[in-house]
Amino acid sequence: MTPADAPPPAASRNYGLLTAAAIITGLGTHGALIAAAFAVLESGGDAGDVGLVAAARTAPLVLFLLIGGAVADRLPRHRVMVAANTLNCVSQAAFAWLVLSGDARLWQMMLLTALCGTGQAFFNPAAEGMLMSSVTREQAAKAFAFFRMSMHGAAIGGAALGGAMIAAMDPGWVLAVDAAAFAVAGALRAFLDVSHIPERSGGGSLLADLRDGWQEVAGRPWLWAVVLQFSVVVAVVGAAEAVYGPLVARDELGGARPWGFALAAFGVGTLLGALLMTRWKPRRLLLAGTLCVFPLALPSASLAVPVPATVLCGVMFVTGVAIEVFGVSWMTALHQEIPEEKLSRVSAYDWFGSVAMVPLATAAAGPVESLVGRSQALWGCAALIVVVTAGVLLVPDVRRLTRRGTATEIVEAGPAPEPASAEGEGAVGRLG
Repeated sequence: MTPADAPPPAASRNYGLLTAAAIITGLGTHGALIAAAFAVLESGGDAGDVGLVAAARTAPLVLFLLIGGAVADRLPRHRVMVAANTLNCVSQAAFAWLVLSGDARLWQMMLLTALCGTGQAFFNPAAEGMLMSSVTREQAAKAFAFFRMSMHGAAIGGAALGGAMIAAMDPGWVLAVDAAAFAVAGALRAFLDVSHIPERSGGGSLLADLRDGWQEVAGRPWLWAVVLQFSVVVAVVGAAEAVYGPLVARDELGGARPWGFALAAFGVGTLLGALLMTRWKPRRLLLAGTLCVFPLALPSASLAVPVPATVLCGVMFVTGVAIEVFGVSWMTALHQEIPEEKLSRVSAYDWFGSVAMVPLATAAAGPVESLVGRSQALWGCAALIVVVTAGVLLVPDVRRLTRRGTATEIVEAGPAPEPASAEGEGAVGRLG
């Protein structure tokens, strides 16, 4: 067995704990998202109330992500993760109790969902930094691919399990299961070993850490270009699939069933894409990954036509495979290029870029449809994805960034910029 084929080293333990905990929370969370919507409806709410509860989760995620990234680079990341899991556990348990008691009010559900979103804002950058620190360069691509495959499997299984449970019992019990999942996952993450990670120095303010993280992003054209690209891509894909997709399914494809099959096909595609990336290691990481972003325009174009449901399922499957090629390549590039002590801050800027425009895009989807028509709006979504992705390919470092096979190999894009501040920092050491 070669080193590249061996399980991740000191990672082997940390990586195993992180993967197991992520599967557990993935199973609980994706069922809970469905349960929360049905809990709002069963309490007498309407579609607008469901939207308000969903927005209550997203808003604090956007507001606190950057702070969460800075905190995760100042404190031991596993402690930040456990604290966030504890907050999520308590908020979901309270949500479950309110729903099961039959006295849940909209403001209470919004508040508890907002607390859950706040926990995620602190958890996500810490978790990504911890995952990046748990693997070596030689093992990174395979490890990240397997981790993403596990996450996607948990998402599919969690949604199916949650739907089945809601059909058989009160949605409050699904929320209670999610709370229990956070408790178990938090307990697992408490056992993470951080002895191999250089101790953080306590100097500097939180604002200085945020500025330092921004300079790390701004100093790497390939990094800020892709973050800007995905701020547009994620927003228009969200609008197309969350707003226009169900409407097209209802009006043109025969209802929710074919749309559900299409989303399931996308999920299967992500699993197979991650499996592919356990074997394929493209040398030019970002060139291969960015070329695989172009297929993300296909679902919007297919809905604009619209194509038959069977063709749409095929398109969604291909899109799922393609996005995993990008996802694993992106995580590998970040792991290779970003200093270890700044992983969470850079991750926070990446997460922020990906989610910041989603509420605006989904809110604007209805007015844009009224203004130009649904088909034209969908063609516009497809065109935006193609234009911004083509624009990213104009950045030389995106085309030239090369995978390092060993510690002595270099990146053709040139040397990494010097850290923005060398004082009080640990070892030089990453996103996705």
